[in-house]
Amino acid sequence: MSAFEVQPHPTEVHEGGVARFACKISANPPAVITWEVNRTALPAATDRITALPSGVLQIYNVQQKDAGNYRCVATSVANRRKSAEAGLSVVAASATQPFHKPAIIAGPQNTTASLHQTVVFECMATGQPRPIVSWSRLDHKSIDVFNTRVLGNGNLMISDVKVQHSGVYVCRATIPGTRNFTTAMATLVVLAPPSFVERPESLTRPPHMALLRFYARAGGVILAPRVTWLKNGRKIHSNGRIKMYNSKLVINQIIPEDDAIYQCLAENSLGSLLARARLTVVLSEDRPSAPCNVHAETMSSSAILLAWERPLYNSDKVIAYSVHYMKAEGLNNEEYQVVLGNDTTHYIIDDLEPASNYTFYIVAYMPMGASQMSDHVTQHTLEDVPLRAPEISLTSQSPTDILTSWLPIPAKYRRGQVVSFRLSFRRSTESAVQGVELPGSTYEYLLRNLNPDTVYLVRITAATRVGWGEASLWTSHRTPKATSVRAPKSPELRLEPLNCTTITVKWQQGLGDTATIQGYKLYYKEEGQLEGPPILLDASILTHTVSGLDPRRKYHVRLLAYNSLEEGYQADQTVSTPGCVSVRDRLVPPPPPPHHLYAKANTSSAVYLHWGRPAFTSAQDINYTVRCNPVGLQNASLVLYLQTSETHLLIQGLEPNTKYEFAVRLHVDQLSSPWSPVLYHTTLPEAPSGPPLGVKVTLIEEDTALVSWKPPDGERMVVSRYTILYASRKAWIAGEWQVLYREGTMTMALLEHLLAGNIYVIQIAASNEVGEGPFSSAVELAVSPKEASESNQRPKRLDSAGAPETASSGYYPLDQKSMTGIIAGVCIALTCILLCVLILIYRSKARKTSAPKSLPQGSDPLSRSSLSSGGAGEGAKSAEGIAENEEALLPMMEGSNFLDAKGGTDLIINSYGPITKANSKRKWVFFQDLKKGQLGEPQRQRDKATCLYQADTAVLFAEGQPCGPAGQQPSHQVAYDVVVADTEHSANSEGSHDTGDSGRFSHESSEELALPIDAGASSAPSAPWEGPAVPGQPVLRASKEPPDQRAPSPLRLPPPGQN
Repeated sequence: MSAFEVQPHPTEVHEGGVARFACKISANPPAVITWEVNRTALPAATDRITALPSGVLQIYNVQQKDAGNYRCVATSVANRRKSAEAGLSVVAASATQPFHKPAIIAGPQNTTASLHQTVVFECMATGQPRPIVSWSRLDHKSIDVFNTRVLGNGNLMISDVKVQHSGVYVCRATIPGTRNFTTAMATLVVLAPPSFVERPESLTRPPHMALLRFYARAGGVILAPRVTWLKNGRKIHSNGRIKMYNSKLVINQIIPEDDAIYQCLAENSLGSLLARARLTVVLSEDRPSAPCNVHAETMSSSAILLAWERPLYNSDKVIAYSVHYMKAEGLNNEEYQVVLGNDTTHYIIDDLEPASNYTFYIVAYMPMGASQMSDHVTQHTLEDVPLRAPEISLTSQSPTDILTSWLPIPAKYRRGQVVSFRLSFRRSTESAVQGVELPGSTYEYLLRNLNPDTVYLVRITAATRVGWGEASLWTSHRTPKATSVRAPKSPELRLEPLNCTTITVKWQQGLGDTATIQGYKLYYKEEGQLEGPPILLDASILTHTVSGLDPRRKYHVRLLAYNSLEEGYQADQTVSTPGCVSVRDRLVPPPPPPHHLYAKANTSSAVYLHWGRPAFTSAQDINYTVRCNPVGLQNASLVLYLQTSETHLLIQGLEPNTKYEFAVRLHVDQLSSPWSPVLYHTTLPEAPSGPPLGVKVTLIEEDTALVSWKPPDGERMVVSRYTILYASRKAWIAGEWQVLYREGTMTMALLEHLLAGNIYVIQIAASNEVGEGPFSSAVELAVSPKEASESNQRPKRLDSAGAPETASSGYYPLDQKSMTGIIAGVCIALTCILLCVLILIYRSKARKTSAPKSLPQGSDPLSRSSLSSGGAGEGAKSAEGIAENEEALLPMMEGSNFLDAKGGTDLIINSYGPITKANSKRKWVFFQDLKKGQLGEPQRQRDKATCLYQADTAVLFAEGQPCGPAGQQPSHQVAYDVVVADTEHSANSEGSHDTGDSGRFSHESSEELALPIDAGASSAPSAPWEGPAVPGQPVLRASKEPPDQRAPSPLRLPPPGQN
């Protein structure tokens, strides 16, 4: 375990402010980071304290009790390390706290995630008053509330991310009640498998059509897919006739052999997709046969004679021949084409490379098409002398020797197989040259018995079987002094030209060199020119770029290490800069950059990078430069540059769970391509090195328990799954565990089917794609027997610390969704109650404020009448109870008519019986459910109108003038019992025929109302009451007197609840 890279720093915070501590350490396996305050474990997280997976500790609303010394403890399997303590000082808050603008002290970081992963954005703000932290998207789209929740007091966690979650998220800290705010932004990139935006279409073409294109555009989110073209399931290689440009396949001069099924394969690290199309080549029936008897003969190192015979069929229709040739070795070689007339059957190709194999074939053309291609013929060109000598490197291992080494000659300059090298050397002050010949497989030679502190000149020449090539220029080297016994040894030097004006110098010190190195001195000069002053480099630097050179020049580079005592042994090497493109060639764009970059994290510290070689018409050797750096790096000197000639590279020594950006460029001949599009990839997280924290178990039912925990600490640790083991003590001793698995985003689980009377043991471990961490300490849960007392059946909760907790702390904390549901339910219930209260108030006011119906002037007064009681139990009513009905009874009297105002019906009864209303209309009143019925019995004439109203035993009747002809005496009275109890329910919904409410009339009871009923029963006397006299209106009063003997028996309603 290394030392802490980031340690907590002392912080001074005003009371009510925020405090933040961070800790980081590198370890393999990763260490688990916990926090201590005053050298005791920090209490479990509360609403004010939040520990993020990145190893950050946040404390909100700091109080005086939070003051102390904080430190983080990193624990691994084999080691334990504690950071330095950082003090938290809490300054007492003043009575009037000054206003401070909001500031975000820890903002979110750019993140790249795959589908279904969990992302956490940190946002911690400070200000006075305390700012409110809110989140939004820069594109103004809504945030997915179902998969998003807030951690602590402003950290945003997005679980189960999808492609639509990609975007820029904005954290905004606002002072409440003001417009003072500040923001911080971070980009979330969600990687997804490729998908086709445009698929290739099947085509039908005649042979030797000038051009054919297949298009297949594949799309991906950030992670661009790699597109590969296949022909009948086999990979297609680019040449002069067939070329591939990422999503486009181009075929020139279609031939019958191109008839096939072409497939486009798009793939990235998350998946692959295949699309296909058919190319049908239509052939003419009278086309000529292919040219026959094709043969080739080598003329020189660059020329081959090709001859053939005319087609056997339809040769008279041939109008031209097409000669195709390309290199036989390697892939993606350029195919060349020469068109000849029909009057020749031979041709010399004279632009070939020496010592190379070429393949040839011929096609015959006719006006309506072309023949099939002829048989392929392969021929080898002759060798030639090397075009260039190898580059040499000179180093000294002792004061009396020089180690000479050289690199193989590039194939384009070798022009055959090198069979021999000639090494020549001399002193710079002498003209006598010594030489030695070496076999072609040798690439270094040690010159011995030289003089110390002497300048020697060395050169080399290469030869093929044809002869010797041109010798290299003299390279100088000074042997060390004889007294330099403790000087640093010569570094291993390597030079690489990047372009026509820039070279890269790389070196590495020998492993056996024990001398102290203070730095390096780098010299370079053009051959034949004076050497300039040295470039001083630090001892930790092992690469340097030299720019501003002239093209097509040979340069001599010298490097040596030094210390405070003396200079070390030097290393010399020569390098030739390539030629720059001419003015004519500058019209040609640079080669395209590598494409189809994709990265895959192998471990938490290594990423495998792969890319595709672009299709261009060059067969030169290609080198690549890979650029790698963490996202957001501001120090350009820390950017890592790697060189390779392959299309893949394993990049090691990276930080775990860190997002890196990669780019690749290629170098071919004198040209360099632009950098490829930047590819972002995150290294794998560290495997959990510690158990989940704060394991707690609560018995919520007789056989069910809830276990909850917190993720284990770890700065670069991500949990993808939790493993829960639980068993009774007996099963635990026997090793019989029950296993549950939960996703890494969940921190709770239910343990069901627990047996009463047992004690269960629970352990939890975290794991991710890298590995599984250790299990937590065993937590015990006692399940009480069913016959236990009620006090023993109350929920119990145990945690890993084993400390008992009060009953108030044993309740399960509700999450945001549960609280939202509870609040919504309470609001709905309160709304319903409020509506009911308003309805009752409105209906009560409607009865009291309803205007009485006007009574016509001159109506006949009602005769006095009395009420017979239905039983002894219906005693006398008090005057107060009768007075309550006075207002309700007044609008019921309209001349000689009686109107039921109880709300059950609008039946009108005069002295002759009920009156049937013609064209009655139904009226609706807001918040009332009143129905006005009709009675169809014909109107009968009565001598006098009488209304008797019975409420329990009290009788109200109207008294006025006779309603018949003048002087006519009434013959009888009609009385109706109306029960006034339950006046509230008398205004229920219309058409209620089966109700038990008293005083309600129904249509079915109309006939019963029209029948006279004997009133022979006696009634108890009631208190006399008489309402105020109004001129021209009937008088209502209660009387103990018996009814008038001339009045008929009163008509009674059926008892409540009977039809």
